[in-house]
Amino acid sequence: MARRPTIKDIARRAEVSQSAVSFALNGRPGVSQDTRARIRRVAEELGWQPNSAARALSGARAGVVGLVLARPAHTLGVESFFLQLVSGIQEVLAAGRIALLFQVVEDIDAECAVYRRWWAERRVDGVIVVDPRTQDPRPELLTGLGLPAVMVGTTQTQTTQTAAQTATAATAATVPAVAAASGPDGPDGRAQPPATLSTIWADDAGAMAQVLDHLHRLGHRRITHVAGLPALAHTARRMASLRAWSERHGLDPAQVRSVVTDYSDAEGAAATRRVLADPEPPTALVYDNDVMAVAGAAVAAGLGIPVPARLSLVAWDDSALCRVTHPRLTALVRDTAGFGRLAAEELLAVLAGGPPRVRESELPRLEPRDSTAQAPVAY
Repeated sequence: MARRPTIKDIARRAEVSQSAVSFALNGRPGVSQDTRARIRRVAEELGWQPNSAARALSGARAGVVGLVLARPAHTLGVESFFLQLVSGIQEVLAAGRIALLFQVVEDIDAECAVYRRWWAERRVDGVIVVDPRTQDPRPELLTGLGLPAVMVGTTQTQTTQTAAQTATAATAATVPAVAAASGPDGPDGRAQPPATLSTIWADDAGAMAQVLDHLHRLGHRRITHVAGLPALAHTARRMASLRAWSERHGLDPAQVRSVVTDYSDAEGAAATRRVLADPEPPTALVYDNDVMAVAGAAVAAGLGIPVPARLSLVAWDDSALCRVTHPRLTALVRDTAGFGRLAAEELLAVLAGGPPRVRESELPRLEPRDSTAQAPVAY
């Protein structure tokens, strides 16, 4: 294998001292502008890159942002949402020559363990946290570690609660550490910076209202929401929004309800079969992602139930699948890549010393297509 170029190699090629190379590459004074430019040009010619471990030990940034997904791995290969989200994140990070460290784990405990390890190894400068939970240990953990983070997918209410939780956690985490070290550093000698936790929130209630208002105008009164993982905060919000909307419109809660799945096509299809076998089956189904909606359409076709003549279908996330399926699926359209860009931009702002903020993503827009129509009169 080719040997990685070192500062010594750059110094030899540029005919300067190793200390001059160090000053130039770390942006420190002590060398002229011409020398600095020559050293950087030589470093680029040799393909030199900073050693992230050495930079971390010196207190410099690692140039890496972390993202951990705690979801069943088999559900990620067919779901387009995370591919679009990561593409938006990567677009922003790549422009700043920052790497994305991505890991999939089996559960939330394993995710927390990854954050602890990354922090201990100084592997990342900050993290983007997705899939907020109804009972979420991560804000408190990240605050205690002092690891900058952006929580993606919270609401304004959750943001307020998170701020209070993180403030309490910061006090609990830092005061004992300071006392143990008799100074501003933690017990391992590492400085304990104040945690910075920004949030990006999405109006799931507003999005659900768009879907249900559309179906209500079409005469649907038996509506089933095929939801995702119930422990996820956005799933809980959508289910709560459905119940609240049903109560406002005076509908029977037994006729407007949610059933939970793991977001996979297999469970989406199984849930569709179950609800369509009810004595009074729904006339409309709302799926929490595109994959389950397409699977539901296939089930309806297999049962001989015409869409949309007897059954209307809506997908929460639009994708190419929704647009090429026959009939084309009514779906909520949003800029998922833009959601990722917003999260990455906010994290970089925090890393640059900015204050933690609350930012709202744009409200998805419902696009009616061929899969929704007037509710059947005698069905």
